[in-house]
Amino acid sequence: MNNELKVFSGSANPELTAEICRNLGCQPGECATRRFADGEIYFRILENVRGADVFLVQPTCTPVNDHLVELMLMIDAFRRSSARRITAVLPYFGYARQDRKDQPRVPISSKVVSDALAKNSDRLLTMDLHAAQIQGFFDIPVDHLFAAPVLVDFFREARPRDLTVVSPDAGGVERARAFAKRLEGELAIIDKRRTGMNEAEAMTVVGDVEGRSALIVDDIVDTAGTLVHTVEALREAGAVEVLACATHGVLSGPAVERIRQSSLNELVVTDTIPLRGNVAECPKIRVVSVAKLLAQAIESIHDETSVSGLFI
Repeated sequence: MNNELKVFSGSANPELTAEICRNLGCQPGECATRRFADGEIYFRILENVRGADVFLVQPTCTPVNDHLVELMLMIDAFRRSSARRITAVLPYFGYARQDRKDQPRVPISSKVVSDALAKNSDRLLTMDLHAAQIQGFFDIPVDHLFAAPVLVDFFREARPRDLTVVSPDAGGVERARAFAKRLEGELAIIDKRRTGMNEAEAMTVVGDVEGRSALIVDDIVDTAGTLVHTVEALREAGAVEVLACATHGVLSGPAVERIRQSSLNELVVTDTIPLRGNVAECPKIRVVSVAKLLAQAIESIHDETSVSGLFI
């Protein structure tokens, strides 16, 4: 029985797919994607995949809905082409922030999207979900990777002096604590409190950052509003250098200009989402690759060996 490993890319991040394949020692699978004049998506596989172990790499980043529909069409095409197993590889899982019913009469969008993806795929490979419990929305196996090994290695080489790792909110304390332990730094937390309706949040730094380098650790940077306010709070608390890192550099709207004008020294993000245009040109933003980590996970899944050794 054919059990050949094949990796295919959607249009969201072909550069990441190419780097994954380079680490695996294979070529990206041949397929064609185009859009009709009205935006309708056309997808076709250009090689035989019968009996193959197929991995489809497609982060659902901007434009989220286009990339999500494209991925679902890809999954259907491979199912109808008799692939033995289909693994959807979403380095960035869009709609992850809508994971609960926090207001009346709203959908749980993460559940809706997970149901759609799980219908024809056999398993999911993703990285740094906004909330780990989203794995429970899927009725298929989920391999949840963390970018922490890559980011920790980067800052270990840079070795900021007198380091304090900062969680921008209470929900990120566990992540920040793990970074602080591995980088042998101190831990601080930002306590955010809204001072009134439609008024800015008051931020209090809980922990010692005076005269130290501060490293803000988060999973997503979107419009960078919270990031910039956190940087300001740390500077006011006496931090001599402020760095930040995040797995997913969504960086939408005014994010780049906010970062450029802020006193942030550097923001390090991974390539789960491609940085293009003015984002790629910002001198304060640096990219590190998670391609090797994803390639190792794909190889482990294909060989039916443990993926847990890649976790941190």
